[in-house]
Amino acid sequence: MNRILVAAAFAAAAALLPPAVLAAGDDSAAPAGARADPDTEAGKAAIRAQNWNAAIASFGKVATKDPRDADAQNFLGYAYRKSGNLDLAFKHYNEALKLNPRHRGAHEYIGEAYLMQGNLGKAKEHLGQLDKLCFFGCEEYDDLKKAIAEFEKKTRK
Repeated sequence: MNRILVAAAFAAAAALLPPAVLAAGDDSAAPAGARADPDTEAGKAAIRAQNWNAAIASFGKVATKDPRDADAQNFLGYAYRKSGNLDLAFKHYNEALKLNPRHRGAHEYIGEAYLMQGNLGKAKEHLGQLDKLCFFGCEEYDDLKKAIAEFEKKTRK
């Protein structure tokens, strides 16, 4: 019974968070009243527009200003992966995970990158990490699990 009450309390608290805080690529919220970084905002807009080169340029500036920004590293990895450059995608995902080993977005996205390489084992390792991080479940776990299931279905044919 106590476990159910704890789960309900966490769910209620999560419902009060703004959607941007819960986004897969952004594991940290800006302090209340803080102005958003214009390069971060430009990078997010470029990602929404699927303009990978602009996203790389914007998040590159963010990472230069703050080399310890795991979210910027994750966004760089995402943009590089979407542009087809897996080597640089892995570099930035690994840097994001070095800075924040609990970064759910980086675990999801590096798992998807491993699937692009055909490395199901490494993708499942990151799914396992997400399983540990997402005690009550999370979108990143669900998305990577779905991607793995689709990969396995395609490779069985």
